[in-house]
Amino acid sequence: MYLDVQHQRTFYDLPLGRMLRVLVGARIRARWPELTGRRLLGVGYAAPYMRPYLEEVERSVAAMPAAQGVVAWPRGGRNSATLVEETDLPFPDHVFDNALIVHCLDHCGDAEALLREVWRVLVPGGRMIVVVANRRGLWARSELSPFGYGRPFSRGQIEGLLRACQFRLTASDEALCLPPTRSRLLLRGAPAWERIGRRAWPAFAGLLVIEAEKQVFRGVPAGEKRLIKALRPMFVPEGAAPGLNRSRVIRRAGSGL
Repeated sequence: MYLDVQHQRTFYDLPLGRMLRVLVGARIRARWPELTGRRLLGVGYAAPYMRPYLEEVERSVAAMPAAQGVVAWPRGGRNSATLVEETDLPFPDHVFDNALIVHCLDHCGDAEALLREVWRVLVPGGRMIVVVANRRGLWARSELSPFGYGRPFSRGQIEGLLRACQFRLTASDEALCLPPTRSRLLLRGAPAWERIGRRAWPAFAGLLVIEAEKQVFRGVPAGEKRLIKALRPMFVPEGAAPGLNRSRVIRRAGSGL
């Protein structure tokens, strides 16, 4: 079940939400240093992580699921948000170069149908980043953030799901290695916590940040069929035709095909 979009927007305006934007956004930016001239799609509530790319992309669309609700985005600019059914996106095939999936895959009822829709609207070779709660991490067990709601994934689960939907994995990363907290003291030291945690306990990070590429399989022509000659058995009764060479009979039978 999706969280209400107003609750998510309010969360990202709080100190904890702003900290998530910085730490998670850094992992996304590490995979996509620039998207100049590209077309970016966000599905779920990906707007906080799309904002740094607004000045460089050719086009950006924040597709917010109907079950979640929609708000105008970006604030103070021309609206680029739209309300969608996440398993039936209102876009033609092969329209976006990059897709960012946040607060969606772990809330939707049919994750496979969602990924197949994203696959459809991406150009061949298009890149997608999925951000989901890590089943091993503490953030999946805490209700301090939207990542504490919905279904968490293990690394094997999310990677297997992406492969099943014809995506090729290109990178796997972690984010939020500090424990869930509202303490301003800990939040001020969040970058240090993140550096230490990524080296000391990456398997227990709060989030998984997975990049994948749309994989398109090329058809191979079957070619012309060739008939293979086979020997046709021939019945020779015992005692019949004395002196008859049985192997010669079999060869003659085969030459008649």
